[in-house]
Formats: sequence, C-alpha cells, structure tokens
Amino acid sequence: MTIRCVIVDDSERFRTSARRLLTAEGITVVATAADSCQAIRAVEQEHPDVVLVDVGLGAESGFDLAARIQRSPVIMVSSLAPEDLAELLAGSPAIGYLPKDQLSGTAISYLLDGASRPC
Repeated sequence: MTIRCVIVDDSERFRTSARRLLTAEGITVVATAADSCQAIRAVEQEHPDVVLVDVGLGAESGFDLAARIQRSPVIMVSSLAPEDLAELLAGSPAIGYLPKDQLSGTAISYLLDGASRPC
C-alpha cells in the first residue's frame, strides 16, 4: 500500500523538493500546505496516512498545528538538531521527528511502523 502524505512547511522550496524526493521513493504527496489553515483543510479533505509538519511555520508553531491534527499521525521536521527540540518533541503528539536532511520514504515508513506497533 502506498503511503499518502501531506507536507506542511512555510518554505515553497522545501515543499517542492520534499514532494519530488518522496514521490521518487514511492510516497504519494496528496497535498502541500504553507500554513495551519491550509494544512487543516488538506488533512480534512485528503485523509492522509501521515502529515509532515515543519517545527516553525513562519509566525506559527508547528507543534500547535500538530496538536490540532486528529485524523492522521504527524511527523515533525526541521533543520534544527533533535537535541534542540527534545523537550518540545516529548510534549508533542507527533509520532516522531526527522531532520530535513534525513527525510526519506524509508524513514517515514519506519516511524509509521513504530507508531502502529503495540508497546
């Protein structure tokens, strides 16, 4: 089964390159969004298997958006080091974190598989 994904990032350049990369790796990017309003609308319309949310969405917080997304698992992405975000990630409903330079279909699949396994 193909993973259906929404990418949320305020950088059009990142959205475009992430779409290209993930599509080449077999992930279907069903929508992209630049802000929380677009993201919520895309999630409600598309029912993706996962939503990639940038930690910083311009003036908005990606963590606030992650808390609002109820239908799909969220993976936080950022160019910041994981240790710089550890406390925020621990309090987040996100199933995981990927540094932008490590984004891949394999990494997304791994995090989704981990989220679906019982403890």
